[in-house]
Amino acid sequence: MNCIRVATEEELGEVLEIRRKVFVEEQGVPADLEWDEFDASPDSCRHFLVRDGRSPVAAGRWRPYEEGLAKFQRIAVLAPWRGKSVGRLLMNEMERDARERGCSGVVLDAQRTAEPFYRKLGYRAQTGETFLDAGIPHVRMDKIWD
Repeated sequence: MNCIRVATEEELGEVLEIRRKVFVEEQGVPADLEWDEFDASPDSCRHFLVRDGRSPVAAGRWRPYEEGLAKFQRIAVLAPWRGKSVGRLLMNEMERDARERGCSGVVLDAQRTAEPFYRKLGYRAQTGETFLDAGIPHVRMDKIWD
């Protein structure tokens, strides 16, 4: 397994295909809610891609947020690779990249079903209140580095 920062249109296409499979097909998110201005090019934000050999299996992105925080978004692992530390690899690489760019921590909106995964990585719920995003229950979480 390797995780790379997306640098080409082809790699971005692989990222978008993973998200289509996970969010649009599997979870029923309307396509018009899944894609946004941060998907326009590899440089629109910091996209990451995990491959198992040549097969794309996971993706995520981050962008600068407020007060030196990174906002992690669109974290997706294809179903056959879940529970195999692929998400951990992706998150570790994205965190490393955000730290290298001067971020002091991360904010993300976790699907409630993924909250235990993020807790294992050291994230905490900011308020614990649930909100809907694309009709899916979420909770705002963060992780601040020392």
